[in-house]
Amino acid sequence: MNSAFAAEFRVQAIFRMEESTRMCRRALEELPEEHLWRRPNEASNSVGNLLLHLCGNIRQYIYSGLGGQPDVRERDAEFAARSGPSKAELWAKLEHTVREACDIIRQTDDDNLLRVRRVQGFQLSGIGIVLHVVEHYSYHTGQIAFWVKYLRNTDLGFYAGFDLNAK
Repeated sequence: MNSAFAAEFRVQAIFRMEESTRMCRRALEELPEEHLWRRPNEASNSVGNLLLHLCGNIRQYIYSGLGGQPDVRERDAEFAARSGPSKAELWAKLEHTVREACDIIRQTDDDNLLRVRRVQGFQLSGIGIVLHVVEHYSYHTGQIAFWVKYLRNTDLGFYAGFDLNAK
């Protein structure tokens, strides 16, 4: 593998992980504690469930799949919870999980990015694992943002200060 390509891939993946973390933090700042475990309906998850789910998914894919640590995830429990840790506790858990995952991505070598292994029943290379986590984190960040915007009727200002019309 081209080492410059692999290095740039790692940099961009970490950038996107940190971007989703920034957006989740901003959404949580607007979310009252009493709404943390509120579900829009029975077919949907609360922000609390989504934060548990993100931590579980990132740990399973990055810590275990890419980093070789034991897979201790209990996925069904992430969605079954109707209450649990506070907003501050969940934020600390997510922030820690992402920081550790980014360290694993940063430290993984080119061969590990190409090596195929089985994660959650899927055959994925290290690149596939990282891509999955980045897109999965972004997807659920959007769900969190939508629900908080709906509950609070406010713009979260994710790109305040940026000229998004720049060419």
